[in-house]
Amino acid sequence: MSDLLLLQSFLEVAKSGTISRAAGHLFVTQPALSRRLQLLEQELGAVLFERTPRGVALTEEGRFVQREARVLLERYGHLKDGVAALANLEAGTVRIGGGATAVSFLLPEAIASFQRSYPGVLFQVKEAGSRDVERDVAAERLELGIVTLPIEHTLAGELEVSPLVTDRIVLVAAADHPLARRQRIPVADLEGQDVVGFESPSAIRTLIDDALREVGVTVHVVMELRSIPAILRMVTTTRRLAFVSRLGVGPSVWGRHEEITPVEVEGLEINRNLAVIAKKGRPLSPASVAFAGELEGHRD
Repeated sequence: MSDLLLLQSFLEVAKSGTISRAAGHLFVTQPALSRRLQLLEQELGAVLFERTPRGVALTEEGRFVQREARVLLERYGHLKDGVAALANLEAGTVRIGGGATAVSFLLPEAIASFQRSYPGVLFQVKEAGSRDVERDVAAERLELGIVTLPIEHTLAGELEVSPLVTDRIVLVAAADHPLARRQRIPVADLEGQDVVGFESPSAIRTLIDDALREVGVTVHVVMELRSIPAILRMVTTTRRLAFVSRLGVGPSVWGRHEEITPVEVEGLEINRNLAVIAKKGRPLSPASVAFAGELEGHRD
């Protein structure tokens, strides 16, 4: 028999003033209720009631137990309500991380859509490189992450991986750059060009460097930046080239950067695969389970 049931029975007797009346309110027999009171007194090692001509009265210990029992049962009620709210997505927190592209261009739409259905769910979003996000998910500091594949080999066995979207990496140039005027160039024309790059050794930077190495082209990285907006700004102000995520330079972005144009490169195709990760064997919160399902709607 649970201690909460004993406390509930005790409070009903204290409120009713008689065991028989309380037994009727609780839909139990009088002997059964008396047995509950005995068990509670044995558990606490104190006499809680005194017999009176009219029924029962609380002892000093009984009055103390009454005050504390009300608090405990009220908190238990809040606990039950909170668990129900979490299960019904009326509350909860999604802890998710991702790189600049995911945080700036994938998550905002997905979160907005999700919160229209579940406005009580909060989001804690961390922007970091894929390798940092992988470590945070493995260490359970984050529940979900959006990262560039492949996973770091030392963590591959610890993470569940769900492919999300394929992102094309494109070359962009200032509108008055000599290569921009041609719009389509052979890959060899990139040799020795000044390029604004992503931070090294980020996953996307490694992907770009490997692709250029495979086609035998060497570029000169003149600066390293973290975010796509910062890179695009540098392209316009310094009149240099950059490789950026196609997800991050959609139509709305092009419209805000009239001085930037994409340049097609013959013989060079760079794609990266983004995936949602979670810790293997670690149950997700109801809110994170539901949001992972929301992200599936954005899958290729």
